[in-house]
Amino acid sequence: MKNNHASYRPLLLVTNGLPDIVRRGVLLALSMVLWSILIVTAQSAAIAGAVSTGAEQLLLSGFGPLNGKRVGLITNQTALIGNTHLADILSDAPDVTLAAIYAPEHGFRGLAEAGAKVKNSVDKKTGVRVLSLYGRTKKPTQKMLRGIDVLVFDIQDIGVRYYTYISTMGLAMEAAAEADIPFIVLDRPNPLGGNYVSGYVLEKRHTSFVGQFPIPIVHGMSVGELARMIKGERWLKGLDTLDLQVIEMRGWTREMRWPAAREGWVATSPNIPTFESALVYPGVGIVGLTDMNEGRGTPTPFSLFGATWFDNRKAMERLRKARLPGVTFKAETYVPRSIPNVALKPLFKGKRVRGVRVVVRDVDQYAPLEVGVHALVEAANQARSKGRKGFIREPRMFTLISGTKRLRQMIESRRSAQDIIASWRSEVARFRKLRTPYLLYK
Repeated sequence: MKNNHASYRPLLLVTNGLPDIVRRGVLLALSMVLWSILIVTAQSAAIAGAVSTGAEQLLLSGFGPLNGKRVGLITNQTALIGNTHLADILSDAPDVTLAAIYAPEHGFRGLAEAGAKVKNSVDKKTGVRVLSLYGRTKKPTQKMLRGIDVLVFDIQDIGVRYYTYISTMGLAMEAAAEADIPFIVLDRPNPLGGNYVSGYVLEKRHTSFVGQFPIPIVHGMSVGELARMIKGERWLKGLDTLDLQVIEMRGWTREMRWPAAREGWVATSPNIPTFESALVYPGVGIVGLTDMNEGRGTPTPFSLFGATWFDNRKAMERLRKARLPGVTFKAETYVPRSIPNVALKPLFKGKRVRGVRVVVRDVDQYAPLEVGVHALVEAANQARSKGRKGFIREPRMFTLISGTKRLRQMIESRRSAQDIIASWRSEVARFRKLRTPYLLYK
């Protein structure tokens, strides 16, 4: 039994002053109780028919592939088993050494604003070093992997190409191959489900950290499935020799969106505090690269969009007439505020914004990217009619996130939302066929 006992360190005070042999016995008993609670929690979830994550399956297996190993854990605040973080569990696991934690964008505890550099640190709870994968380097260096026997990835993703956690995973796979160490993915559900696939496939010339792989904007895969595809399609260098293992979920099926798959939600990043924000993010997130506020600086980011110059009532009426499935729209005014570590400088900060709220009525029917395109076209048309120039506020990032220049070109040439959506259907169909051998769930 190791001596750090991170999960119940405050209880060490109770044993102070006891003979050493008695103290060790008390700590062993506390450890056994803790492990029993965690295992019962994981087993109860499986019995109840809830989706059991790869991390929970790892716990139930007694940490088989990690036993006797020095583990490097790529993770953030989402890697929970019950209410306990996987890092805390591994730091106390018998015959497992948690040697390093690697933090993606937003940091290990998920408190850094989008784009903010993450610094190296030491986790106060476990005493383990935390090395940044969103600072000087976004790929683990060989020095950072020194002394590591196996790399483990456990992060809750949201199923969108330009959400950077999958880029972190891919580059870490590449580093693991270079270091000749195994790479293990602890699989978690795709909150948007496994059947909804939409958007342009990334063109190679627009590869960046917000788009590493030639996949649609919404890819409909779990991170484990995507890791298999990254290796199988040789999208990164040297992966032929990578020892890749995916510890699969139990109970997840492709038609499940988050409410059917899991209970509760841990904020995956500061502006994705709820499942609802994750659901609307693929479409309204792109709107935020234009002369429109996308709800940043409010309690409900990505659930509304607007501008000081926007005719929100006219937009609401037109969007309702489109009869998009699973959604309606509501005209609403709001004032974006500065929120530390979340949205320090939101567009139109402190100003009265005329906006449209996205009201999801049917989670299963809602198509977030298609809604975003309709919103983009409406906003672009209004900006044009008012003589506003520079509607696309961040043209380079707009292209990188779209994965192509075609979206911007079609908006500027006044194409309809229906035309834009139709323009990616054939490449989505090809991607669906290409991904088939890598799918793990029905």
